[in-house]
Amino acid sequence: MSSISIIIGRFLLGLYFFVPGLAKLFAPAEQLALMEAQNIPMAQRLLWFAGLASIIGGLALMTGRYVRLAAYGFVVYTLLVNVLIHPFWAVESELQNFIKNLGIMAAPVVLAGYAAPRWPSFEGVLEK
Repeated sequence: MSSISIIIGRFLLGLYFFVPGLAKLFAPAEQLALMEAQNIPMAQRLLWFAGLASIIGGLALMTGRYVRLAAYGFVVYTLLVNVLIHPFWAVESELQNFIKNLGIMAAPVVLAGYAAPRWPSFEGVLEK
């Protein structure tokens, strides 16, 4: 697979999470109402956490830093959103959103498979 394809896909996937992350922090009303309608406990705190995680993880994907960690984080995030926000077993009309999110979840799974692990290096820092 072409490395330019990976870079473009990684950037677009990062953007997919980054922009809604901004919306969660700066225009939270609609998302908060959705969470409260699903009786999610501590909805406001979780919304802030989700917003920050989406921004940080999105930036990580877009810049190519900690890609594997961010990708797996978004797999867990998307799975939680699916179970908590789109319970098709209780609300039949949520089946399409649930299946769509499985497709979205496939992107970070594939990306994590291609990403080289990048962990913080303290080499040289401790020696000074």
